[in-house]
Formats: sequence, C-alpha cells, structure tokens
Amino acid sequence: MFGWVGKLENKLKSLRSQVKKDGIDKIGVIFDADEVGIVARRTLIKEQIALVFGENPDVVFSIFILNVAGKGELETLLKAIKCKDSPMADCLDAWQACLQDNKLKQKDFDKFWINIYQRYDCCSKDEKKQAARKCSNEASLKNKRIYDFDYDVPELNKLKDFLMELGRKEGTE
Repeated sequence: MFGWVGKLENKLKSLRSQVKKDGIDKIGVIFDADEVGIVARRTLIKEQIALVFGENPDVVFSIFILNVAGKGELETLLKAIKCKDSPMADCLDAWQACLQDNKLKQKDFDKFWINIYQRYDCCSKDEKKQAARKCSNEASLKNKRIYDFDYDVPELNKLKDFLMELGRKEGTE
C-alpha cells in the first residue's frame, strides 16, 4: 500500500513490548497530511494502531497531522514560517511553471524549495562548502534562526499545543 504504513506498523510493533516493559501510558503520532488530507491520514493511522494494539489498547494514542490548510507536510509548514529572504527558493515557482506537464508533485516541490532556501538563501559561502553538514535540515533547525517558531500560524500553534499536551504529566497544569 504505502511505504510509510509498513514503517508505522513496524514501529508500533516495537513500541508494543516497550509499552508494557516501561509502563508507557501515552504515545504521540505525528504524520504529514500530504495530498490525502487530515481525515484520510488519521483513519489509516488509527487502522494501524488497532491492527497492532487491538481495539482497546492499554495506552492512549494522540495523533497529529502536519498540514497547512488541510494538506501538505512539515516542509509546507516550514515554508510558511521562514523568516529570511528567499530570492533563490522563490525563483523555483517560475521554474515549476516552465515545466508545464512535467511539474513536480507539491510534496516534492516543497521539499526542494526548503533545500534551496536552506542552502542558497541561508548559508554563507563557507558553509556551502560543507553543505551536507552546515546547510541540512538538522543544521538549519538546530543552529540557525531561519524559521520563526513564534509566528502566529494556526497550524504551528496547533502543533505546539499538541506537543505541550503530550508532554504534560497527568494531574499537572
């Protein structure tokens, strides 16, 4: 079916024994909406959880679907909260229009846009010499201020709320 479904099933199976062994009572699942949307993605995830843990699991699952306006993924959200000028990455729109019938899928385009933004709009000349290390997703999220995680974007606020709720211990505020 989908590659990620098999990966999710395998991850859930490995978590099943860990839940009992470590007394885990809450698990967060975060996936991209992609083009199928929030409802379809959530349904598929719930089906996988039921397949592995049964209909009434001993652990609470919280599901969050990354999206912007109901579709997309992490890269779509990152694009919405970029805080540096992006002249190189923004030129990709014209390139995509030029391709006509051979356009990239939106998912692939957003990933490509983020790569160009990180490497060509946000990395120095010296950093580009070590682009794999200094201009990657990991380096950009950890060591640079190229995204504004304080932007008042509804989807970002929902993600932050989800993570805060997931991290909250029972009985605390």
